[in-house]
Amino acid sequence: MREIPYNYTSLTDEGIVSRLLGKKVWQWLLQLQNERKTGRSARMLFEVLGDIWVVLRNPYLQEDLLSNKKRLALLVEALHHRLQSIESRRAVNNANNHLVGLVLEEAYLAVKKFEDFFLEFVSLRKKAVSSLAKIAAKNNILTDPFSRVSHVTDASDWRIEYPLLVLAPDSPEEAQRMVQTCIKLGLTMVPRGGGTGYTGGAIPLTWKSVVINTEKWLDVSGVSCIQLKHLHKEPSKAFTISTQAGVVTQTVSEMAKSQGLVFAVDPTSASASCIGGNIAMNAGGKKAVLWGTAVDNLYSWRMINPQGLWLEVTRLDHNLGKIHEEDWAHFELCYFQPNGTTLLDRKILSIPGKEFRKVGLGKDVSDKFLGGLPGVQKEGTDGLIVSATWVLHTYPQNTRTVCLEFFGNYHTSVLGLVAIKQLFDEQVVQLTGFEHLDKRYLRAVGYATKSPSAELPNMLLLLDLSGPDLSLVAKLASECVRLANLHGGQGFVAVQESIQKKFWEDR
Repeated sequence: MREIPYNYTSLTDEGIVSRLLGKKVWQWLLQLQNERKTGRSARMLFEVLGDIWVVLRNPYLQEDLLSNKKRLALLVEALHHRLQSIESRRAVNNANNHLVGLVLEEAYLAVKKFEDFFLEFVSLRKKAVSSLAKIAAKNNILTDPFSRVSHVTDASDWRIEYPLLVLAPDSPEEAQRMVQTCIKLGLTMVPRGGGTGYTGGAIPLTWKSVVINTEKWLDVSGVSCIQLKHLHKEPSKAFTISTQAGVVTQTVSEMAKSQGLVFAVDPTSASASCIGGNIAMNAGGKKAVLWGTAVDNLYSWRMINPQGLWLEVTRLDHNLGKIHEEDWAHFELCYFQPNGTTLLDRKILSIPGKEFRKVGLGKDVSDKFLGGLPGVQKEGTDGLIVSATWVLHTYPQNTRTVCLEFFGNYHTSVLGLVAIKQLFDEQVVQLTGFEHLDKRYLRAVGYATKSPSAELPNMLLLLDLSGPDLSLVAKLASECVRLANLHGGQGFVAVQESIQKKFWEDR
């Protein structure tokens, strides 16, 4: 049951009281609840909290009050009036008088903090805008409510605090100047690309923060950005692709494909996620089964560190494969002055390959540190990624996409999955795409089954099979379907590229 009015957020009454007054006050209110007679004092207290909460959670209301000081004063006066009315009623009703007094003390402090917030907010924003305007384009400093609202969350849909303002630099060089200015202002900086993350990495945790949006960084020079480079000890060369951090993942994939090559990083959010976010999240996707995640496919990347300096990280002696298969992975870390060219320091970071992934586990999501490797899998907490160069792979021949829907019990379905995976342990045919989705995910995305069954499958398995022998690829695709049938599932094979693409898009 909710008693706090105007609350259209996911927080309960307990959550709001705890944030505005403290957890101990919630316990006091629970004690006082059984002593209510008319409940009028409780309603007035909850109205005070509702007024404060609805303003704090709505930048449009904040701007309205900031532009009309008289209206703000009237609101604060109304809050005080309600609290004073509670105090007057307290003098009449002596039951638990002391506890009511303690609640009122915290409520008065909350109103004072609410009033002070506007003064501090205006002062800090004015100072920030003035300082940033000296080193950045005015149109790239966004203070309007719409910009703040649209940068308060990511795909997780968590909302903690609205940022003070949003920065949308035209270039990494402008961003570097912004970072140095924000450091001097004591502001928290939150890097953000496409905002497709599900972990809350792009969410501000304090209002004294700025979100730095990298979506304008779209520098990619067509086919010329794909080059042959010496990346390892062998004399042969490997294809690479270089782009800025704001380029959409799918754009890079399509550019590589147009040259008969594969960009291995392929998250579900490829049509909206950006290159910088792929690095920050160590993104993988369906192709990770063969070529690994972002860390396996990165050759180099450039970023702005928390001190406002340029940092360029380069993988040495790249094995052109999964990083954990190496005994050691070596990286060159070059720090540059603000001009971006004068070298300040150079270090070699060597990390045992086994630190990147646990044995037998495709991706160790529990280890954010990754041996101290900057940028990768840090979700923007150790710098702002501005560009990267990736290793590309040869596009596989003769591909079939297999969609397997399992409707039996989970035990039987998992046995089917294991049997299908074992098919490829000793085969020339490779798994170039692999993704497992459970029923909860399928329900969330509104998956439409390909089987005649009206119910959702308990498990979905999508596979890309590739190899030089077309007949063997087709044979193994059929065998996957047969194994699925034996384990309570239905299978479908896509031959045409357009249908293969649709199978993956349906997920």
